[in-house]
Amino acid sequence: MVKSGGKGVNLKDKLEGNELDLSLCDLNEVPVKELAGLPKATILDLSCNNLTTLPSDFCSLTHLVKLDLSKNQLQQLPSEFGRLVNLQHLDLLNNQLVTLPVSFAQLKNLKWLDLKDNPLDPTLAKVAGDCLDEKQCKQAAIRVLQHMRAIQSELDRERQRKLQAERELEKKREAEQRVREAQERELRKREKAEEKERRRREYDALRAAKQEMAAQSRKEKELSVSHPSNPPQHKRSWSRVLLKILLFLLLGALSTLAICKITELQRQPVCISVNTLYEDVLTLLQSREILQNVLQPNTQQ
Repeated sequence: MVKSGGKGVNLKDKLEGNELDLSLCDLNEVPVKELAGLPKATILDLSCNNLTTLPSDFCSLTHLVKLDLSKNQLQQLPSEFGRLVNLQHLDLLNNQLVTLPVSFAQLKNLKWLDLKDNPLDPTLAKVAGDCLDEKQCKQAAIRVLQHMRAIQSELDRERQRKLQAERELEKKREAEQRVREAQERELRKREKAEEKERRRREYDALRAAKQEMAAQSRKEKELSVSHPSNPPQHKRSWSRVLLKILLFLLLGALSTLAICKITELQRQPVCISVNTLYEDVLTLLQSREILQNVLQPNTQQ
């Protein structure tokens, strides 16, 4: 049961043989589900209704051979209209169509077409021409199919060009990506080599420093072994100081003795003591010399 204008319409009551007449039923939409249940209805008349669009599932009615949609308010056909591959006769008179879907080119069995009284695109209107008799309507079907096939071919070529451009762009991006990856690998390799070289230089420098320290230590040891009698510097300094002091004292004693012997101070108590001490030392030295002379012959014997 189909509702139309507030009244129910039984499709089976409208079916006569293979022809289903739903014209003048005040339809606002197409009862696709009910029509799909009547595959014998290869001729469908939907003329003189209030249809503004066809649902997309209308294109599933592939059993249709003849379709009359004249005198409706259709503004466009479904994009998959070309699925109606068995369609041979199509009446679209007096609608609001401007263009046809590209899939229209797939209606390979279409033999008859009427597009009069539609606000068609000028190019399409010129291709379709008039449909005032059977011959013109058949010519209209042939010309429109050729025109739509040309559009489809051009769209296919354009789609192929786009696909080719996209593939080339993708290849270019992949090539650029490979170049970037190669550059990154080369950069990482160079950085790794530089880091290795830096660590090697640090290792060589550390090793050289250790060798230098070892050589210096060996040199110091060799010097200490080859010059064992050399006194330390501070001991030599004290020896020089003591020697200087002794020389100073000796010089002072000689100066005092000379003063006490030569000058008029020889009668002073101090000089008397110095002279006496000098005489005693001289006597002692002479006695030692005499003793040595006495002992020497005995030694020779």
